[in-house]
Amino acid sequence: MLDSLPPPPVHDHPRNDMWVDEQIWGHRLWDSTTPWLIFLEFLGVAEACEREGRLLDDGGQPYPLRFKPARRLYLRNILYNSEALTRIATRGGNDVAAWDEWITTMNERAQGVPVRDFGYLRRRFNSFRDFASLVSMLRSSTIESGSNKRWSSRFVFPFGRHALYEDLNLATGTASREYINFGLPGELIYQMLCRCSSAPALRPHLAKALDGDPCDRLLALVEPDYEEDRQTRGNAFLPYRAHPCFDELGQDWLAVLELGLPRFDAYPHLAILGALHLLRYQLVVGAQVTERPAPSFICEIVAPRKTLVRELSVTSYQRNNALPERAVERFVTAISQEAGWQAAQGGEAPYTDCRRILVDRVRWPSTSKEYEGPHDPDQLLAEFRRASVARHRNHVANVHRSYGLGAGLVSRRGTTRLRYAPTDALLKALILANVSTRMDYRALLARLYERYGLVIGEREARLALDPDDYDEKAFAANSARLERRLRTLGMLRRLSDACAYVENPMTKSAR
Repeated sequence: MLDSLPPPPVHDHPRNDMWVDEQIWGHRLWDSTTPWLIFLEFLGVAEACEREGRLLDDGGQPYPLRFKPARRLYLRNILYNSEALTRIATRGGNDVAAWDEWITTMNERAQGVPVRDFGYLRRRFNSFRDFASLVSMLRSSTIESGSNKRWSSRFVFPFGRHALYEDLNLATGTASREYINFGLPGELIYQMLCRCSSAPALRPHLAKALDGDPCDRLLALVEPDYEEDRQTRGNAFLPYRAHPCFDELGQDWLAVLELGLPRFDAYPHLAILGALHLLRYQLVVGAQVTERPAPSFICEIVAPRKTLVRELSVTSYQRNNALPERAVERFVTAISQEAGWQAAQGGEAPYTDCRRILVDRVRWPSTSKEYEGPHDPDQLLAEFRRASVARHRNHVANVHRSYGLGAGLVSRRGTTRLRYAPTDALLKALILANVSTRMDYRALLARLYERYGLVIGEREARLALDPDDYDEKAFAANSARLERRLRTLGMLRRLSDACAYVENPMTKSAR
């Protein structure tokens, strides 16, 4: 039984006219983002909460999560709204003239800053060329530089706290929060980790990550000394006090962080694992709502030709992809089966009473215009079902595909249909999170099935599949292909015909 929290007050989410997906999975799972952007959003929340002395500590109050993310608009103007900088530096000439020209340009061009005065930079650098070289180096670390064209929605690599800030829109001249890149799944991850069993162990690792490195200190050098005006944020809602998916996410992140890897090496694995666990959270909760078994993922280790495993993987993907919508439909059906709905249908004003139940439970219909059909409870429920499914299909239904592609679990490689075919990056992240030094290859396959539902070898396929679909030879070949891939990646060693070990290549390098 899911230990659910009551929905937040309506005034906390005035734009949400319907509250169905949110009661099942939270506010909100958002498909139009990437693992890296989800990770950056998480770090921004963590930095704001650590600044207030409550990192991964909600004080026993799971809702609301309130925090004040940084904006760092001086830094962002310099990095991404300063087209003249490279041209002036390349032209060379007198250093004083170069500073004068660039500062004049920036004082005219900068947006969102409280005072347009960039003269402080002249006192912090030996020359304009040194300053331009630093900016060029920092720009080169931009995350997903090709996807975000608007300068206020571009993000530097998270070297430390001075590299973290929220997504903003300055189209009107005033900075306002933007949800295109940071759509709240990063806040959900933060709340998951607050409620996971590994929170105390994770806290010092995340605090250390915020301390930064030399590049973070350089970023601090670019900003002036001033008290930034930060707006209070935090309208994400995670509907469960505890959940196994929260603990599994925390355990995986902790395993990677305990390797002590440089952030350039560790963060890509954390981003991949974060997206994978959000995907699993959606499907596991969907299975619980619909009273189905936990989902499994038939994974093809890509073969040069079409195989039975590929066909089963396609079917597995399609079955899992339909699960969230079935959870929405089950949620609607559950309302109609409650005693209150049944009593309302038999009362003196069945339509009015049933409509009031929907308004109270799911905030629909909020106005008379949202439902113009017959004043009949059955017709009202049918329209509510249609509207909730249609709304679900806009974004939440796409999370499985979007996060799966981003995490490297879902692929179209070698076919036009989506199926589960893990990439090298995902395989490496899973091994770092589950193999401390070395592990028997068969034991790893069993762990991937027990922990994540990933089906690769013949033993796991026998447990997950119906006898009619199971083919031992096909899955044995699938397992052999994975073994060869891991050996190529330097993560597997075969000691004899009957003994193969998967190794964590980062253990020795980190110690």
